Amino acid sequence: MLPMLLGGCDMVVMNPTGDIAMQQRNLILLSLGLMLLIIIPVIALTVAFAWKYRRGNPNKDYDPEFHHSTTLELVIWACPLAIITILGAVTWASTHQLDPFRPLERIAPGKPIPAGTKPLNVQVVAMDWKWLFIYPDLGVATVNELALPVDVPVRFSITSTDQFNTFSAPTLAGMIYAMPTMRSELNAVLNKTGDSWGYSGNYTGAGYSDMRFKLRGVTKAGFDSWIAEAKAKGTPLSTETYVALTKPTTKAPVVRYSSVQPGLFDRIVNACAEPGKPCMIDVMRRDMLAGKMHMGERPATCDDKDGKLAPKAAPKAAKAEPAAARDPRISATDTLLLPGAVRAERA
Repeated sequence: MLPMLLGGCDMVVMNPTGDIAMQQRNLILLSLGLMLLIIIPVIALTVAFAWKYRRGNPNKDYDPEFHHSTTLELVIWACPLAIITILGAVTWASTHQLDPFRPLERIAPGKPIPAGTKPLNVQVVAMDWKWLFIYPDLGVATVNELALPVDVPVRFSITSTDQFNTFSAPTLAGMIYAMPTMRSELNAVLNKTGDSWGYSGNYTGAGYSDMRFKLRGVTKAGFDSWIAEAKAKGTPLSTETYVALTKPTTKAPVVRYSSVQPGLFDRIVNACAEPGKPCMIDVMRRDMLAGKMHMGERPATCDDKDGKLAPKAAPKAAKAEPAAARDPRISATDTLLLPGAVRAERA
């Protein structure tokens, strides 16, 4: 009955179309197999012991003097310890090998990346409740549609407008967080043509269940044709268009843009895409300079003559002041642990 009920399900995690997703699937299967080496014998022995030592069994063994078995202890502890050691080694190696920030070293097993190959840059913005994909090197953008050429390395830069979200493409490379005013990165590759779905893996409100995008794996020629069609039939993605796009919508249709406002993604990351809004990086720089001036430091400025940064003045050495005598009734830790009123009274 259970296989019949699950027959219509598409286990996309177990059917990857990209090399990173395939390595993640293999890691899941390896971990599951190692854990089953313990789980299956324990379940089988539990049933066997319950059957052998049931009350109605006339052939059951009874040994009231039994209290210890070195062999049994070695088996009980050595097998799980060996499996945990193997899992730990595999986890450590795969954590570094599948680091999303790590550039790809291969396209597929036994197929290294050709020398001089440049990755395709895609900027991903999680919005309410839709996905914006910007191709900065190609000058196009889309909503809820991600087209990738097969066997081409892809570098994703991922952020979010105002909510903590998750970019999930299970057939491509798993799941990566998208956070406001922060930039995540994912390096991946598709190895098969075909369509699949990408999702939001983090609940973000009313439109969460429909926040999905079409992931299309196409040939190089098909990708060039897709880009040409987007440039020919799309509309420009200006700042005004983006501001209108940030308004929450559900079940947003696929939209293609023929051009993109330069620097739009960086302004989204710095929360200043709206006209007149200060960028976070500028606010932080201004606060840092104000803090230095408050502390009496001279911030680096440009020299009027040659435009070079003027060196900061060397800080003056502070005069050493004699240490005040400490009350012997107060220990070194009392000054940290005692309430302020008690410390003041004892002082």
